[in-house]
Amino acid sequence: MGILSAPASVDKREYWGFNLYDWANSGYVTTVATVLFAPYLTSVAETAACGRVGTTEDPCHTNLQVLGLGISPGSLAFYVVTVATLMSALFLPIVGAIADRSPRKKVLMCAFAWTGALAACSMVFVGGGRWELGAFLLFVGNLCLGSSMVIYDSILVDIAAPDDRDDLSSRAWAFGYLGGFILLAINLGVVTAHDALGLSQGAAVRLSLLTAGLWWGLFTFVPFVRLKNRPPVSVVATGSGSLVRQSFGQLFATLKHVRTYPMTLLFLVAYLFFNDGIQTVIAVSSTYGEKQLGFETQVLIMTILLVQFIAFFGALGFGRFARRFGAQRTIMGGLVVWMVIVIAGFLLPARQIVPFLAMGAAIGIVLGGTQALSRSAFSQLIPKGREAEYFSLYQAGERGTSWLGTLVFGLVHQITGSYRPAIVALGIFFVIGLVLLSRVDMRRGIAEAGNAQPTVI
Repeated sequence: MGILSAPASVDKREYWGFNLYDWANSGYVTTVATVLFAPYLTSVAETAACGRVGTTEDPCHTNLQVLGLGISPGSLAFYVVTVATLMSALFLPIVGAIADRSPRKKVLMCAFAWTGALAACSMVFVGGGRWELGAFLLFVGNLCLGSSMVIYDSILVDIAAPDDRDDLSSRAWAFGYLGGFILLAINLGVVTAHDALGLSQGAAVRLSLLTAGLWWGLFTFVPFVRLKNRPPVSVVATGSGSLVRQSFGQLFATLKHVRTYPMTLLFLVAYLFFNDGIQTVIAVSSTYGEKQLGFETQVLIMTILLVQFIAFFGALGFGRFARRFGAQRTIMGGLVVWMVIVIAGFLLPARQIVPFLAMGAAIGIVLGGTQALSRSAFSQLIPKGREAEYFSLYQAGERGTSWLGTLVFGLVHQITGSYRPAIVALGIFFVIGLVLLSRVDMRRGIAEAGNAQPTVI
């Protein structure tokens, strides 16, 4: 079987439809959420607050005023992600419950994707001191990304047998990193050559944000065409009424009986902690590199390109390790590496590109693999017919929607005035996640959920 060929139990048409949605949304995740928008929004907010963009030598210390509260321009983007995720805690479970009862699951997924893509395209209008528009569009984009991913993750269960989910999930993540790498490489050329193109650097950044939205929106047509809608399989009697009313009933029924699946819940809590750490490192990396270490935007994009390139192979490699050692052990090994990464980040010297690139390479090795295997492992623990609903809880800690990590990072920065203690503070999330994950009995959890046992766990 070829390295990127479809697993045995997966229809080739749906295989490519599934993979290409990771390819599509990674344009937003890399160009907008990871590299360009947080530092750009920070600069826009600094212009509004101080009348200029802050530098490492002359930072902006004037706060923005939001509902009577003083907000540091350097913490604004992270607070927006925090608010979006708190809203997700209320919104995404309802999305999941609706998706589980809907016979048009892929249509619902694509509708959220296209709304998020429109928000990303609209970021081209964020300039001057219009930080309010930027904060609103980031909120909408992240909420729509999380909503579409709730449904997308649940489709993994629909199209792959238990023994093939680690492979399919890992390959989809690999395709995502490849797509993100290609778009980011194009944007690197635009930002680097902005003078030759007759653009200011700000205009080049806004154009790159536009391309991310177009990438996400256009490539979403592939899963829309290739994935199949399936009749819902519900194990909960929720009464009559509208789809939304029935979905609330399904959600409340699941919460009422949540203690029936203790291993599923323990895995979910573990994931919430360690993925908060992962997502926060991703979200703050470009701001940390620019504002704390003094790197230019071109260096940051080149580093993320390196991460994306290595992550393509890292995701595939983790899939191979999981086939031999099991997903749980492989994830735990990855978390140990994440602990080393945040400690190294605290110690990185300013304006020294080689150590910064080395840390980027380490992130690339473990980034895709830990996330891809977490998705496939969790899918084994979900009761049949509640996939989207359970993945909606899972998405509360998924990429771009972490809240506790970004809140801690923002607060530590606001208290200390430095991003260094903020980055090392994230290590606690990996420690807690590793301890909790080590206590999950996967075989027991799969049996409790009533699912078939895979050969290797």
